[in-house]
Amino acid sequence: MASKEEGVDWQQAAQCSKVVCEGGSLERTIDWKQGLAIAIGVPLLILPSIGYFASYLYSFAIIVWGLSVFQGFMQNLAYGELATTFPNASGLPGFAQNVFKGDGKSKYDKGNLIGGFSAWSYWFAWNPVLAIFAILVGSYLQGLIPALSGYSAYSLSLASGVVIFAGLLIINSRGLSSGATMGYILAFLSLAPLAIITLSPFATGDFVLSNITGSWFPADWAWDVHHILILLGIFAMAQWSACAWETAAIYGPEYKKPGSDVPKALFSCGAVCLFTYILVQAAVTGTLGVEGVLAQPVSPMLPLAQAALGTVGTYIAIIMLVAAMVLIIQTAFLGSARAMHSMATEGNLPRIFGKINANGTPVFAMMVIALFNLALISFGTPTAILAASAIGYVCANGISLFAYVKAKANPRLAALDRPFKAPSGWKNVALLFGLFNLPLCLIGIVYLNSLEIGWTSTIVGFIVLGLYIPLWFYSQHEVHVSKNKA
Repeated sequence: MASKEEGVDWQQAAQCSKVVCEGGSLERTIDWKQGLAIAIGVPLLILPSIGYFASYLYSFAIIVWGLSVFQGFMQNLAYGELATTFPNASGLPGFAQNVFKGDGKSKYDKGNLIGGFSAWSYWFAWNPVLAIFAILVGSYLQGLIPALSGYSAYSLSLASGVVIFAGLLIINSRGLSSGATMGYILAFLSLAPLAIITLSPFATGDFVLSNITGSWFPADWAWDVHHILILLGIFAMAQWSACAWETAAIYGPEYKKPGSDVPKALFSCGAVCLFTYILVQAAVTGTLGVEGVLAQPVSPMLPLAQAALGTVGTYIAIIMLVAAMVLIIQTAFLGSARAMHSMATEGNLPRIFGKINANGTPVFAMMVIALFNLALISFGTPTAILAASAIGYVCANGISLFAYVKAKANPRLAALDRPFKAPSGWKNVALLFGLFNLPLCLIGIVYLNSLEIGWTSTIVGFIVLGLYIPLWFYSQHEVHVSKNKA
């Protein structure tokens, strides 16, 4: 049993207060296989970055993906422990808020601000996935249907977003188990074809190893400050994809047995990512060569499908890839909605975002997310949106890893039960990767953005993160008023 100090029960502190949680608690309706089915869209996050990474790193992008998935395992061992320590917390957003929360005596507690900001950063990291893949869906459909060539990329992306977001909102409003069923269907329709497209070049002989070994780096690459900062920026963007299987933990309050379900779902998804990220980049580079990848920077899987399956197979492959993109949109949709719900139940966002329908779904948060992403589509390119989003992700991971360090070092938090434990001494590993995120990857992504697309993405990223401050002050005032009425 956790010890009490200064009137705070830290086992109870892992759960929301009665006043704040009027919106309702999420229901425990899924097992680890269903959680995996929802999170299994994460391997598709490589799609918008295949050509972008190759433009900077050539074949070395394959190594970066491998190292980034390794980073994911290092970080997610800590998150897996936190998930069982705080079984009612929604993944990264919930962990940080529970660890940093104050004693409830101060109206504006800096601990609540830190934890809430981490959750907001996480929300901003996952939220734009909807816009990114709506743009990619529009691009792939334009390649599939010649009649659509007369329409602008923006109009196709916007139309794709409206249809997909509305459809997923309707389906998932029926509860998380419905989302899991949708995940099973989409996974069957998409991941198998992705595997076929990826592995076919190895079987047909189209894969040429010298395309990789002969072009590890651009000719002008040097290990100077300029290129090291670029590499750190690439790592920041890579972890946005390759470490994102931590989203399996965000359904902590909805797993039937969180102590065992969370680690199973988490590391099963990680194993899939380990093979997918390395193989996809290797297959594309080895088959098309670096120049071939750069000729199709937005959708390099299309010529790969053409080479592997021919013209008819390409049409089938595009349909399957669109299904895959809908799958990752659902993963992001559900994850970012849970992040908003978590912040609202902890009193770090206005209470309206914590409202759930009769099926236990935060529908209002999902509607806001859909509208926000329809606006983001106007950015035009997935890379520009990803660049802004990655700023949020390095902040969320950095603060969450520091939360793990605090949870191990603080006697009150260290006394909490931990059904799953990371290896001994993992506090030091978490601290190391926390510092890698903040400040190194943050500096790197800001620098990379300034080189690639100017300061727009960075400014937008910091503006969105900064919007949290007035929202937080309003939320704390709202909670204070509610407590006084009670």
